[in-house]
Amino acid sequence: MGKDVQPMSIKQPILITGNLFKSYPTAGGALEVLKGIDLTIYAGEIVAIVGASGVGKSTLLHILGALDRPTSGEVQIDGAAVSTFDDRALAQLRNRTVGFVFQFHHLLPEFNALENVMMPALIAGRNGRDTTNRARQLLADVGLAARASHRPGELSGGEQQRVAVARALMNEPRVVLADEPSGNLDRQSSESLHQLLWDLSRRDARAFIIVTHNLELAQKADRVIELFDGRIKKIHQNTGH
Repeated sequence: MGKDVQPMSIKQPILITGNLFKSYPTAGGALEVLKGIDLTIYAGEIVAIVGASGVGKSTLLHILGALDRPTSGEVQIDGAAVSTFDDRALAQLRNRTVGFVFQFHHLLPEFNALENVMMPALIAGRNGRDTTNRARQLLADVGLAARASHRPGELSGGEQQRVAVARALMNEPRVVLADEPSGNLDRQSSESLHQLLWDLSRRDARAFIIVTHNLELAQKADRVIELFDGRIKKIHQNTGH
């Protein structure tokens, strides 16, 4: 995929939050991390979440991905209120509707790249030729068709992170959440990964929400949401994409 991928119309809401609060009990009382977050994320949109360490970026991402529950407030994904889901429904949501890419790729070292990409489908109970073919196509999409049989230890850091991206896309999620996805990569690998995420978002009308300290990645996003003291300080709309 090249840099001539054209952006598509961004209209359909995928993820909506309403007045999210999150606090944790401490010996000195409740520690408020999020203090009323209202967001709407649209199909085909890349949103960067930025801010200093400790302002609640990762906490917000975990709540958006149903890895954690807010103290109060609501998250809706594809119109469904996440608070109404039981544990089994939450697990299915995380497996089928939301994809995750973390700073540390969390690939399974005993499995090769193809098997790692297939893992979300296997967890969902799908295993067959179509599953294998899709995993191979995803590896081709991220430029690793020739590395399918290599285990993580035989791949570079950038290649491992590309496998993690392919794995996140295996079950065709509506939204992909990424927490510092290029945090451990060199500059060239980071730029390549950023372009890949942008192309995949545009091609598949898939929303990407990326927590990052990387200003170049943030500048590529459609919107930049700056958090400060648990609140949205500013939302910047980037132009020229």
